Amino acid sequence: MRKTQLLIALAAIGFAGSASATNGYFAHGIGIKAKGMGGASIAFAEDGFGLASNPATLSQVQPGVTLGASVFSPDRAVHMSTSYPLGASTKDGNDTSVFLIPELAYVRHGDNGLSYGVAVYGNGGMNVDYAGPVYDNTNKTYTNMEQLFIAPTIAKKIGENNTIAASLNLVYQTFEAGGLAWFAGYTRTGAANPGDHGKDSSTGVGMKLGWTGTISSTVNAGAYYQPETKMSKFDKYRDLFAEDGGFNIPATYGVGLSIKASPATMIAFDIVRIQYGDIKSLANKNNHDWTNTKLGAADGKGFGWNNMTVYKIGVQHQVDNKTTVRAGWNYGKQPIAADQLDFNLLAPAVVQNHMTLGMTRKLDGGGELSLHYMHAFNNAVSGTPAAGTGTLYVDKLEMAQDEFGVQYAWKF
Repeated sequence: MRKTQLLIALAAIGFAGSASATNGYFAHGIGIKAKGMGGASIAFAEDGFGLASNPATLSQVQPGVTLGASVFSPDRAVHMSTSYPLGASTKDGNDTSVFLIPELAYVRHGDNGLSYGVAVYGNGGMNVDYAGPVYDNTNKTYTNMEQLFIAPTIAKKIGENNTIAASLNLVYQTFEAGGLAWFAGYTRTGAANPGDHGKDSSTGVGMKLGWTGTISSTVNAGAYYQPETKMSKFDKYRDLFAEDGGFNIPATYGVGLSIKASPATMIAFDIVRIQYGDIKSLANKNNHDWTNTKLGAADGKGFGWNNMTVYKIGVQHQVDNKTTVRAGWNYGKQPIAADQLDFNLLAPAVVQNHMTLGMTRKLDGGGELSLHYMHAFNNAVSGTPAAGTGTLYVDKLEMAQDEFGVQYAWKF
């Protein structure tokens, strides 16, 4: 147990510097095995990271400790229009382009159909880092947001075919932004620079509920619901985010099926909904009306994000008694409206299609090594002027991504 506590602490410390914006700002999956299957893991899981998608999968998983890390590399660019005060240009957002995302899971089974576990993982994040200023000729423009979840979980089998479970989500998030001095006169205070305040942090406590059930000898189903998580304010950025620095984590829910197509092949399919549109700092529109609506106010400017529906499908095939291979696809229509690009050069989360691959090799001594690769195909969103303004500074946002991950599991 002491080793497990130490690993949790190390994972939490190593979390600093991670960023993963694939389905909006949420990760496309949690855990190397699930990531190799397009993130599909609501009805089917093979390690403790399944509880991050659906806590009820805990009862399916062999007890043990799993430690993993992914290297995430986004490729971001913004194309400025001829209306842009500094002239038309293309700006590369990759001054920081490689991020390490560690994660840890622990699973134990008890008596009376109970299972216990904890997962430490990056729920998501966002980063863009331009080489110089974008909004004006002063400070370098950048943003960095990270979210860490620590999720102790308990699951209970109900008869032979059903499991219910709950996770307590202990959440720590950080945010930092710079190069926003141009907005100084458009904040709720009328004077404060909304950026260049260094790193700030926010905490909150939430929950996730889950169910899995056996439909037949070859079909399992699952579902989960995670309510909106109330977070403390980003005090240093109360003149940037709506509701005086508010940045709650949106509600999310989903359903999944897993089908055993053959003794060696499993197919999993998930549908996930992310309620970005309920979070004012993300969802409020930015229509260039700076007279009536200010940054940081209760109804303050936001990023104009919409809700997302994400579709995940994965296939797993056992090649022999030591080797398993995986492949998957993940699609979600990006959340940014075409007339909201000007502010979203700070959060260009426009990727939609993800291809994934993965494999696991069982090792002598009872351990196993897993790998995954994800490529998010380049997607570009062209801008239109905000309603009633005729003003367009950003012609186009685009992004592509690559991620490679490795994990090792000790089985009890």
